[in-house]
Amino acid sequence: MPEFIKTLSSLFERETWIDRAAVPLQRAVNRVLRIGGPVGQKAADALNGVWLGHPLHPVMTDIPVGAWTAAVVLDSMEASSGSRGMAKAADTAVAIGVAGAVGSAVTGLADWQHTTGETRRMGMVHALLNTAALGLFLASMLARAGRSRSLGRTLALTGYAVAGASAYLGGDMVYRQKMGVNHAPDEESLEVQDFVPVLPAEQLPEGRLTIALLNTTPLVLLRRGEQIYALAETCAHLGGPLADGELADGAEGQPVVVCPWHGSHFDMENGAVVQGPSAYTQPCFEARIHDGQVEVRRKK
Repeated sequence: MPEFIKTLSSLFERETWIDRAAVPLQRAVNRVLRIGGPVGQKAADALNGVWLGHPLHPVMTDIPVGAWTAAVVLDSMEASSGSRGMAKAADTAVAIGVAGAVGSAVTGLADWQHTTGETRRMGMVHALLNTAALGLFLASMLARAGRSRSLGRTLALTGYAVAGASAYLGGDMVYRQKMGVNHAPDEESLEVQDFVPVLPAEQLPEGRLTIALLNTTPLVLLRRGEQIYALAETCAHLGGPLADGELADGAEGQPVVVCPWHGSHFDMENGAVVQGPSAYTQPCFEARIHDGQVEVRRKK
C-alpha cells in the first residue's frame, strides 16, 4: 500500500471525534428514509440504485464532475479570448454542475448511512469537502450574476480543486475500502456445472436458514417440503451473514431472506433484490436432495 494511503487510513482510524457528528447524521438520514413507510422504502431503493443494478451515486457524481470540468476549461477560454459565447457556456456548465451536485449528495447520503468506522469518518469528510465545493460554485454563480467574472472564475477554480480532493477520498472508499461494490462471492468461483454435495440432507431442517459450504464458499440453504433453496450466504451489499437473517414471504408466497445487518431482502428462488439497500442480485443455485446429500449447482 502506498505510504500516502497508509497515512490517510491511519488518520481516519484515529480521528474518532468525527463520529460525534457522523453518527447522529447517519441516524437522521435513516430516520428520514424510513419515516414514509412503504413510500419511504421505495424512495430509499431508488436512491440506492436497486432499479439500476448497482449504486446510483457513482452515476450522479459524473454530472458535477463533468460539468465543472467543462466550466473551468470554458472559463480559461473566455479569459483568454473575451468571448461572450464562452462566458455564457461556462455559466451554464456551472449551473448544471450545481444541480447535479445536489442529486449526487442525496444519493451519497443513502449509500453512506450504512457505513462504519474509517469508512464512515472518511465519508463524512468527503461530504464536507463536497459541500464546500458546492458552496464555492454557488458563490461563483452569484459573482457571475453580479458581473464579477474574474472573481467568479477564481471561485470556480477553487471549488474544482476542493472537489478533486473530495473525489480522491471517494475513490479510496470504493477501491480500497470496498464501499458500493458487490460483496457476494466472485462469479467465477461459483461456476459449478454439475451438482455438488454440500451438506447431508439430515442436517437441513425444515423451514430454517442453514449454512453450508461449496468448496470454501458459504451458502445459505432453506428446505420447504420437497423444495430446496440455495443462495450465496455473503450479502452483496456489505457482506452481512444471510444465514443469521430472518425469513419473510414474498408477494407470491416465495421465501425471502432478510440480511441481519442492513435489511436487504432477497428472493430465494432467484436471488433478486426485493428490497434494498443492496443493488446487486444474490448468486443463486439449483438445489436437490440426492443419495442423502443436499446437492447444488449454479442456476443458469
